[in-house]
Amino acid sequence: MAKNKDKDNKGGGTIALNKRARFEYHIDQRFEAGVALQGWELKALRAGRINFGDGYAIVLKNEIFLVGTSIPPLISASTHVIAEDRRTRKLLLHRKEIDQLIGAVERKGYTLVPTAMYWKGNKVKVEIGLARGKQEHDKRDTEKQRDWQIEKQRTMRSHNRTS
Repeated sequence: MAKNKDKDNKGGGTIALNKRARFEYHIDQRFEAGVALQGWELKALRAGRINFGDGYAIVLKNEIFLVGTSIPPLISASTHVIAEDRRTRKLLLHRKEIDQLIGAVERKGYTLVPTAMYWKGNKVKVEIGLARGKQEHDKRDTEKQRDWQIEKQRTMRSHNRTS
């Protein structure tokens, strides 16, 4: 009975979130994409080793690639494979989605930013956001809103304790 519970818990979960993307960009639309990974990269992701704060997606030859994402290899990775942690990784999307993203990037000036990486079953998925850059005053407004939400939660909590 316990074996079934262990199998269910391994399937899903967030690997990493890109909080910087939410601060730097207005994210208008989100797309789920698969990622073409090598075996050592999957092992490193299971260990939670990823950094995509500087990552972004680009369009090359009508395909979309993830650039700038670092997946440092584990020490116990295969010795016969030369691991490149910042290699360009292909994103797997439907042709209709690719065409839609290419149109938005080339015509409207959007940027493709990875916002999250997670497990879906035994596959690794990346959430790509179609984003516009924020101005400095927009970033300050976002920060004020976040601080106000935190302060509001604190006052509600303290009010509920005293009641």
